[in-house]
Amino acid sequence: MAKQIIRLINDVAAIVNEDVAVGDQLKVVYYPNYEVSAAEILFPGSDLSEQISTAGTEASGTGNMKMALNGALTIGTLDGANVEIMEEVGLENIFIFGLTTPQVAETKANGYKPRDYYEANAELKQVLDMIASGFFSVDEPNRYQAVVDNLLNNGDQYLLLADYASYIETQDRVGQLYQKPDEWTRMAILNVANMAKFSSDRAIGDYARNIWQASPNY
Repeated sequence: MAKQIIRLINDVAAIVNEDVAVGDQLKVVYYPNYEVSAAEILFPGSDLSEQISTAGTEASGTGNMKMALNGALTIGTLDGANVEIMEEVGLENIFIFGLTTPQVAETKANGYKPRDYYEANAELKQVLDMIASGFFSVDEPNRYQAVVDNLLNNGDQYLLLADYASYIETQDRVGQLYQKPDEWTRMAILNVANMAKFSSDRAIGDYARNIWQASPNY
């Protein structure tokens, strides 16, 4: 499934990147070899850090810290280290969307039906219908049917459809702020200034004191 999603990203890129309507304003790129040397370039060059794991999965961490330390604002769910980042920078300096961990549990307990969200949201329905119809894979129209089935017919394990509307609404807020560079810069500076908790110096110091019982030897 992961490989199919990566392939879909690249198929979407093939269309978006050649679209004259957006020209050089929007490009979709899937970085092929994400490693430390690449991160040293990507992190400082990023304006927005997307940390979109489902709340309660504890799948968000380290990457979001590095992005925030380098000045990127965070859009994310209340999952993993996103929660700690929000506590340090303040709710007003981070973009939080989606269900909380208790809400995820409650939604599943009540019998989550992803198709209900599909039917209720015209934009979401159009997106999934385009993927299912082969719009992004004309040479193989059924290439991504399994991706769509995983969301609509096989339970949508991570409640992606439930979080979709909140994500789009929050992205609109991001877009509005990005058009105000002074406010964006102010928020970015506040993020960096309040990220000391996540520095390696702090982490190593805590380990030295609390775990290793080691003292500095000058």
